[in-house]
Amino acid sequence: MQEQIIYEDNHLLIINKKAGQLVQGDKTGDESLLDLLKNHIKIRDEKPGNVFLGLVHRIDRPTSGLVIFAKTSKALSRLTQMVKNREIRKIYWALVGKEPMPQQQRLVHYLKKNEKNNKAIVFPYATEGAKEAILTYRILKTLDNYRLLEIDLETGRHHQIRAQLSQIGIPIKGDLKYGAPRSNPDGGISLLARKLSFVHPVSKESIEVTAPVPQNDAAWRVAEHSEE
Repeated sequence: MQEQIIYEDNHLLIINKKAGQLVQGDKTGDESLLDLLKNHIKIRDEKPGNVFLGLVHRIDRPTSGLVIFAKTSKALSRLTQMVKNREIRKIYWALVGKEPMPQQQRLVHYLKKNEKNNKAIVFPYATEGAKEAILTYRILKTLDNYRLLEIDLETGRHHQIRAQLSQIGIPIKGDLKYGAPRSNPDGGISLLARKLSFVHPVSKESIEVTAPVPQNDAAWRVAEHSEE
């Protein structure tokens, strides 16, 4: 667990989640990152009682990259408010196919969650029960078989990046649920929560962290050396 910790102080813990890891417990009953971290901290720090650890935000199970946890209730309440106020900047990287697309584009859609198949339905206009979803992408690099996109996420909706990119005809590599032609060997998708930047909720210092690129896929390894 320790090797997945990217940043830690008395109030915060930022983890590099692996594709396939569950952030918070769900109906599958699989052990979650939240439970694993609590147990890790309890043993590492020799804590006698329960360990407080609050989840600030989530990323999808097949996605890899940065997730923030709060180690104190003060940090949790402040960070939760910061998420609502869009005061935490989230940058993602994604590998997509080489379909024709603008170099840079701001996407605005409205998303509604379909509970039956756990999928986001995309609407081009305001619709009852749908939430506005906004992101901006730019092409960082064109590889042999894929394009590497950098995505600036303005809102945090269910499956937002996956659904919006699929809607414009460029599903994320490995994302069968949203139209990719084939799966990735590890069952994950080529979407990485790459960077987080925000003002520390307690110390007020500027925090910026970057996740390493997954090394288990040749396309990611090529992309790692292509940031402009």
